[in-house]
Amino acid sequence: MTTGNTEKKALSVLSTVVHPVTGSDIVASGHVQNLEIKEGSEVHLSFIVQPNDPPGLVKEARRVLEGLTELEKVRIKVQLPQSGVNSGGGSQVRPPNSSVSGGGPGAVPQVTQKPEILGKGTKVLAVSSGKGGVGKSMIATNLAATLALQGKSVGLLDADIYGPNIPLMFGVRGRPAVTGDKGKELIQPMEAHGVRLMSLGFLLDEEQPAIMRGPLISGILKQFLEQVNWGDLEFLIVDMPPGTGDAQLSLVQSIDIDGVVMVSTPQAVATGDVARGIRMFERVNTRVLGIVENMSSLVCPHCSEEVDVFGQGGVDRLGKEMDLQVLGRIPLEPSVRISGDEGNPTVISNPDSPAAVSLRDLTAVVLRGLNIAPGTY
Repeated sequence: MTTGNTEKKALSVLSTVVHPVTGSDIVASGHVQNLEIKEGSEVHLSFIVQPNDPPGLVKEARRVLEGLTELEKVRIKVQLPQSGVNSGGGSQVRPPNSSVSGGGPGAVPQVTQKPEILGKGTKVLAVSSGKGGVGKSMIATNLAATLALQGKSVGLLDADIYGPNIPLMFGVRGRPAVTGDKGKELIQPMEAHGVRLMSLGFLLDEEQPAIMRGPLISGILKQFLEQVNWGDLEFLIVDMPPGTGDAQLSLVQSIDIDGVVMVSTPQAVATGDVARGIRMFERVNTRVLGIVENMSSLVCPHCSEEVDVFGQGGVDRLGKEMDLQVLGRIPLEPSVRISGDEGNPTVISNPDSPAAVSLRDLTAVVLRGLNIAPGTY
């Protein structure tokens, strides 16, 4: 089949994807731009996201394209609206050879498929926040440990390049081995509590700072995704750094994320930052499953009175504003801090504590959010 025919078929299947709000298909509405066929079997296109786009529209476009037997690879560059692009309906697809700037202020990194080393069946879950110090790594650690306790094959990627805490929280030291022939080497992940681990912390000397700019961060994350021998994973948990910078965009560029769990403490200074993080993931059409309220209250060990150290109600308000579910509330307990410092996740070291119970409940809610039926985990 000629390139022209393949292009027509690609546009035809894309036109079957209808925007649920506007009722227009994504080709006629101008979402699809710059479609071209390269090397006979690769489709490259830009997807212009609009403010009223629902989550998953880009994934649906990818799905219909992957159904074409003529295509071996699908490359979609997600971009924000730019001047001259009609967001209402009627903008036409540019000719295949027309040029487009991929590095302008509206550009969002290209979305690719999951690396082959993971497999299409791997569920990728990102744990993120807009602010540091809210317990994001603790949540990621205990989600991974809970899934491993349930017999699942789990990997945990520490993407917090500047503050890699996963080695400490799992009690692992040392450097990972590298195996394979020259040019095909793979890093062997470390393992603890049934979870496969990869972190920059394994590659740096203790207390050595990670001093690097954005391009190097992107390269490290890409290497951790594509050159680590993760094996046959059912789940890959990614512990994200705080904020909305290079690491977050690099992850979106490198891998198809199934869901994001946002973590916040109740006070306004945290929820405001988390709101910005949620908006960032929405702009790149990545589904946010909901928000976890961490350190929700402290029970006094002497009088059993609950103390709202960080206030209350902030996460509930954020959930209503963002139309997102509050996935769970984790109480503030000294045992959680002790478990993290000792490298023994709370769900393992203190399984009957209120925090551990809340973390197990959170895992069940997250799995349901990933459309995994009860009883299958």
